[in-house]
Amino acid sequence: MTTIGVALGDRAYPILIEPGLLARAGDHLAPLARGRPVVIVADANVRPHLATLEASLRAAGVPSAAVTVPAGEGAKSWASLERLCDRLLDLGVERGDHLVALGGGVTGDLVGFAASILKRGCSFVQIPTTLLAQVDSSVGGKTGINAGAGKNLIGAFHQPRLVLIDPQVLDTLPPRELRAGYAEVVKYGLIDDSDFFGWCEANGPALLAGDADARAHAIARSVAAKARIVAADEHETTGLRALLNLGHTFGHALEAEAGFDGTLLHGEAVAAGCALAFRYSVRRGLCAAIDAERVAAHLRAVGLPDGLAGVTATGARLVDHMRHDKKASGGVLPFLLARGIGGTFLDRGVDLGDVAAFLDAEPR
Repeated sequence: MTTIGVALGDRAYPILIEPGLLARAGDHLAPLARGRPVVIVADANVRPHLATLEASLRAAGVPSAAVTVPAGEGAKSWASLERLCDRLLDLGVERGDHLVALGGGVTGDLVGFAASILKRGCSFVQIPTTLLAQVDSSVGGKTGINAGAGKNLIGAFHQPRLVLIDPQVLDTLPPRELRAGYAEVVKYGLIDDSDFFGWCEANGPALLAGDADARAHAIARSVAAKARIVAADEHETTGLRALLNLGHTFGHALEAEAGFDGTLLHGEAVAAGCALAFRYSVRRGLCAAIDAERVAAHLRAVGLPDGLAGVTATGARLVDHMRHDKKASGGVLPFLLARGIGGTFLDRGVDLGDVAAFLDAEPR
């Protein structure tokens, strides 16, 4: 087992990574249960994993109840949040109880937000079942739902008490979902670890093809990187944690244009966004063109989008989506740009009109 800590003082928590961990999760959840039933909130796509978790809890002598929520980005809505909170109250959840989020990033975000507001805050545990959730959204305490104006605009910072990651559950993940999660793995190399990006170029195809060692290495490396950044800047007050949003300003605009309807997965949008951020950095004279092409080439090689292919929206329309970005402050929208692979930084001097012109000039 690999254990990685998120150092947040009295809110510190461990992330446990081990193949087969889901079948032993009950042993780790029992000390948190306090003799109370554990309420599992699982999305509709993970029924086999839910059965494994329930069996593990029974073996550990922990009673449980299960609530199912819809799968997909559409579940991150006011309506879903209201239904979930009503169901949790019907089950008698107490402030000292622990909810368990079993599923992908959507489920973790929804359950985490519900935990942050239910009875003014209860605890929760993340058991992510997608690569994207394992390497990104399950760690760091960002929770929330979407609004008509954009993605993740309503939410709270609410850290989990524990994160349990079982790489073996990825064996049941559809290839498209696996690729989408891999985009977040690549992101860590692009932010500040060029050696890891080189590892991705050499090992990414094997990871996606099912290489267990490659998956375990990528998960541990990614989680360690995120834990380090979250511990240093939990609420994005210094700008360090904002680096984790590389590709997201462009990507969220693409998701908003798609209407969060599943035609563009979050990880696919992040992949396209990373490629666009690097090409825009080239336009600004910040980054060598060869680095931007290297990023795009790797994304293409693993079957991820590297730009605006199929997107008909004008640059101005995509920029309008960006204006709702959570990072905007004082009318200024900072962008994550790059001085090269591993050289991401926050640029507060970007002209949105220039961004629109750049997007209009991008191949479609």
